[in-house]
Amino acid sequence: MLAELISPWFRAQARDLPWRRPETTPWGVLVSEFMLQQTPVARVEPVWLDWMARWPVPSALAAAPRADVLRAWGKLGYPRRAIRLHDAAAAIAAQHGDTVPSDVEALEALPGVGSYTARAVAAFGFGLRAAVVDTNVRRVVARAVHGQGDAGPARTRADLADVDALLPRADAEAAVVSAGLMELGAVVCTARSPRCADCPVAAACAWVAAGRPAYDGPRRPVQGFAGTDRQVRGKLMDVLRGAHGPVERSALDAVWSDAGQRDRCLHSLLVDGLAEQTDDGRFALPA
Repeated sequence: MLAELISPWFRAQARDLPWRRPETTPWGVLVSEFMLQQTPVARVEPVWLDWMARWPVPSALAAAPRADVLRAWGKLGYPRRAIRLHDAAAAIAAQHGDTVPSDVEALEALPGVGSYTARAVAAFGFGLRAAVVDTNVRRVVARAVHGQGDAGPARTRADLADVDALLPRADAEAAVVSAGLMELGAVVCTARSPRCADCPVAAACAWVAAGRPAYDGPRRPVQGFAGTDRQVRGKLMDVLRGAHGPVERSALDAVWSDAGQRDRCLHSLLVDGLAEQTDDGRFALPA
């Protein structure tokens, strides 16, 4: 029932995102999924367009220096994703003939590709039947199917089973419903201000039928940003990306006053392969 309501709505109302266009390759979808992890669409779109123009196939990205990859990643955050995508491109070029595999298990074997990303590429890149579960999808299912205001902490196997039960058997239609569930949660069935009057499944929604009760179950912990190691790492990376070559330690020291935290974060960038120290003691993006 939900699938029959979501599919025509999505076809008529889906946002025109570049990675959804017919000419987009599975590689383009894979790149978008790496970039969209914990990052808003508006920030991803210009970076994705530039990325695909520069590196339209995996082998092109694999051949690029890591420093160029990290600079192109820009302010998307979580730059380890860029390194993992670079590694995945090399694996696709070397092991799969420069063609993104369609099999979920083969996708999961790529560097940086987990269950969610593998299923998303199978569904959105190849039009296959695969249950794709993110925060938005979980919220739609929690409300429409279970009558709860929020999904609470993730329950991986149960969440996958819930979504799988909603998908049509045919690959192409299931892929549309997978995209539609995600879109519905992103633009209509939002966490704080759901637009139930505009929702295509409102008449069949268990939460609406129950009077939209407030959620009182366990909640996912909310991560802050200000003052965290993630913020410090980002500031250090900004310095390295903006430099034309290696920088002195003093340039990095200037971005954060807490020396202990700053040193810890710089060390973590070196360990993660996001920065390197030159023989003369300066710091730079990896070659």
